[in-house]
Amino acid sequence: MQPKALVLRAAGTNCDRESQYALELAGFAAKTMHVFRLMEQPALLDNCQLLMIPGGFSYGDDVAAGKILANQMIYRLAEPLNRFVEQGKLVLGVCNGFQVLIKSGLLPWGQVDAARANRDATLAWNDSGRFIDRWVRLRADSDRCAFLPKGFELDLPIAHGEGKFVPAKKSVLQKLKSQDQVALRYAGDNPNGSIDDIAGICDPTGRVLGLMPHPERFVEIVQHPQWTRGQVTQPQGLAVFQNAAKYFTSRSG
Repeated sequence: MQPKALVLRAAGTNCDRESQYALELAGFAAKTMHVFRLMEQPALLDNCQLLMIPGGFSYGDDVAAGKILANQMIYRLAEPLNRFVEQGKLVLGVCNGFQVLIKSGLLPWGQVDAARANRDATLAWNDSGRFIDRWVRLRADSDRCAFLPKGFELDLPIAHGEGKFVPAKKSVLQKLKSQDQVALRYAGDNPNGSIDDIAGICDPTGRVLGLMPHPERFVEIVQHPQWTRGQVTQPQGLAVFQNAAKYFTSRSG
């Protein structure tokens, strides 16, 4: 059976169509939905296997990046979202979506919780103090993460001002590492000063992933800046979505 995906958007989201396209290329039946509609009908989540919160500047990043959308999730959608995760489904947050997952509590520990949200980790301003828009090299570092196999390397673009991953204290970082939750690291060049070169983390189940780079922006060869030189053999960002689709098709087959 074809898995279904929901791309959640709000005012200021600008990567929803690319995200839907990437999911469809990977085999999902995907659709985009405004958060207001989901707040009115939370049961719409029941028919989906994957929830994606895409990049952009939700609500203009007023207060802090992703904060307003995260609050809507906390105070209007906490119960259905927590049930969604408990049912073994997948959640993917990219760039602004990663910031939303951190500020809602879905990361690092896998539960929307006002008391714990943004308490143990945050995404702070880049060390440069400026918005960064370029390509980076990444390495998947977790056996737990459902979206990428450990050791997989990929090039992806980044586009963020608040992308520096910072754990609240050393014990949080040690817990993330001991539970195999560090899903992605910058390989070589750390563009924003993230602690331990962390580019993405997953929850303890490996089914909730947040990352700053944009996999939906490299799902076709021609999107890579080096494609005309014959140095690109596969659209590596597509692997994130393909592995998510396989997570469901392999279990149903």
